[in-house]
Amino acid sequence: MLRAYQESAGRKPGESSPHLDKIVFGIAAVVAVAFVVWGFVSPDGLGNVASTMLNGTMKNLGWLFVIASSLFTIFAIVVAVSRFGKIPLGKDGERPQYRTASWIAMMFATGMGIGLVFYGVGEPLFFYMSPPPGTVDASTTQAVDVAMGTALFHWTLYPWAMYAIVGLGMAYGTYRLGRSQLFSSMFEPLFGRRAVNGVAGKAINILAIIATLFGSACSLGLGALQIGGGIVAGGFADSVGSNLLILIIAVLTACFVASAVSGIERGIQWLSNINMVLAVLLAVLVFVGGPTLFILNVIPRSVGSFIDMLPAMASRTPAGDDQALVEWMSTWTVFYWAWWVSWTPFVGLFIARISRGRTVRQFVTGVLLVPSVISLIWFAVFGGGAIGLQERAEQARNSGGMLAQLGEGGEDINFDTVLFDLLGQLGLPSIILTIVTIITVVLIAIFFVTGADSASIVMGSLSENGAEEPSKFNVIFWGVSTGAVAAAMLLAGGDQPDEALEGLKNITIVSSVPFVIVLSMLCVSIWKDLSRDPLVIREDLAKAVLDSSVTTAIRAHEGEPFVMQTTEAELDEIELSPLEQGPEEDQIDPADGPATS
Repeated sequence: MLRAYQESAGRKPGESSPHLDKIVFGIAAVVAVAFVVWGFVSPDGLGNVASTMLNGTMKNLGWLFVIASSLFTIFAIVVAVSRFGKIPLGKDGERPQYRTASWIAMMFATGMGIGLVFYGVGEPLFFYMSPPPGTVDASTTQAVDVAMGTALFHWTLYPWAMYAIVGLGMAYGTYRLGRSQLFSSMFEPLFGRRAVNGVAGKAINILAIIATLFGSACSLGLGALQIGGGIVAGGFADSVGSNLLILIIAVLTACFVASAVSGIERGIQWLSNINMVLAVLLAVLVFVGGPTLFILNVIPRSVGSFIDMLPAMASRTPAGDDQALVEWMSTWTVFYWAWWVSWTPFVGLFIARISRGRTVRQFVTGVLLVPSVISLIWFAVFGGGAIGLQERAEQARNSGGMLAQLGEGGEDINFDTVLFDLLGQLGLPSIILTIVTIITVVLIAIFFVTGADSASIVMGSLSENGAEEPSKFNVIFWGVSTGAVAAAMLLAGGDQPDEALEGLKNITIVSSVPFVIVLSMLCVSIWKDLSRDPLVIREDLAKAVLDSSVTTAIRAHEGEPFVMQTTEAELDEIELSPLEQGPEEDQIDPADGPATS
C-alpha cells in the first residue's frame, strides 16, 4: 500500500520534495508536543479537561455530527448519480492509471485496519447483549438484527462517503485542474487562490495535520490495547496496565522509525501484503471453525436490518434528558463519526492518488461499495460468529462457552481480549491456539507499523507544501509524535484498559469538531468546481444551442415540417481550452496506454 501511495503520486523514491512550510509544520508540531507533555506530566488533568469538553461537545454539538454525516453521504451519492458523474478525474480521454482489479485490491488494503480487528467481534456482540437504548430486548432474535444493522451503520456507507468527498476533491483538483496536492488547494473555488496560499490555506492544512494525528493515534491506541489483550490471553502477562501499554507503543514506534530510516519501502509493502493474507486466513478460520450456517444467515439479515433501521439510526441524536442515550452516542455513533472525520485526510489522499483517470461516478461507486462489502463480510464472520457462539451457549446454559456475561451497563465485555476469547471457543488444540494468538498479535502489530508509516507520510506531505515523498526527518517526527500522542491519550483515560479506551474516544471526538466544519465547506467547494467543469459547460452550451436552433427553425418554418442537420467542423477551426489540450507531457495516444506523468 505504501509503495503504491508513493508511485501513484508520480515521484520516484529519492526525488527531491518541496521545501518545508515552517508555519504549518511549526504550529502543528507545537500543538503535538504540548499535548504529549501535558499528557505525561498531568494525565489526570488532561483526562478531566477532555471529559469536560466532551460533555460540552455532546450537549451543544452532538447534532452537528449526526446531521453532517448524513449530509456527507447524501452529497457523495448525489454527485455520483448527477451529470457530474461523467467527469473524468484527469484530462479528457485519459485512461485509469490502475486496472480495476488492482484499484479494488488497494482499496481493500485501506478498508482493513486496526479498527476492524478491534471492533469486529466486540461491537456486534455488545449490541446483541446490550442493544441501543429504546430499541429491543437484549439477547433475542431481534437483538441479532439490531446488532448487525448498527455495526454496518457505523462501518460501511457513512465513513466511506466522508473519505470519498476528500478523495474526490483531491483527485479532481490535482489530476483534472493541475493544482497542488495540498489539502487547502481544494478550497480555491470557495476562498480564491490568494486565500488558499495565505493564512486561510495554512490554517486548513494545520487542521488536517492535527485531525490526522489524533485519528491515527486513536487507532494506534486501540492496537496497543488489543495487543495487550493478546499478551494476557496468551498467558504472557496477568494484566494490562498503562506501563505495559506505553511499552507496546514504544516498541512498535521504534519499529516504524527503523523502517523509515532504512527506507525499506519494499519491506513495508511486503508486510502489508502478508497482513492482508493473514487477515483473510483468520476470517476463514473463524468462518469454518465457528457457527458457519449462522454466519451465512447473518449476511442477508444484516443488509436488510441496515436498510430498515437506517432512518432511525441516522436521526438519533444525543439530546434531552436521556442520559443513557447521550452516553451511548458518545461511546459509539458520535465517536465513530469523529474518528472517520479525523481519518479523511489520510484515506482521502490515498484513494485520490490511486484513482486517476476514473470518472466521478466510477470513483464514488467504487469507494462506497467495495469497502462496505468487505466490512459486511468481516462483521458477519467475526461479529456474527461471536453472536452465534454466545446464543448457543446461552441456550445450553453453558457459562464456560459464553464470550461475555453482561452486567448492568455492559461493562463485562472486554474488547481487548474478546477476539482471542472467540478464537479459544473454536475447539483448536492448545498449541494451534497459541500459534493463532501469536499470529493475530503480529497482524495487529503490522497494522500499527504500516498505519503509522502511511499516516506520517500524509502529515509530512502537508508540512512540505504537498511533497509526495517528504523528508525522512519529517516522516520520523510525525511517526514518533503519533505514538507519543497515542500514549498520552491512553494515560489521560486512566490505568485500566476500559478507562484508557474512554480516554481515546473522548479526545478523538473533541479534536475532530473543527474538521467537521472544514468538510462541510469542502462539499460546497467541490460542487462549485464540478459546476464549472468544461465538460459540464459544453453540455449546457450544446443544449442551449440545440434549443435555440429548434426554436428558430420552428418560427422560420411557421409550423411546417423541417429537417435539421449538423456538419463536422475542422479541428483547426476550434480553439481548445488548456484543460482539453493538457500539458505536452500529459497528452496521450489511446494506443500508448495510461498516462504516467
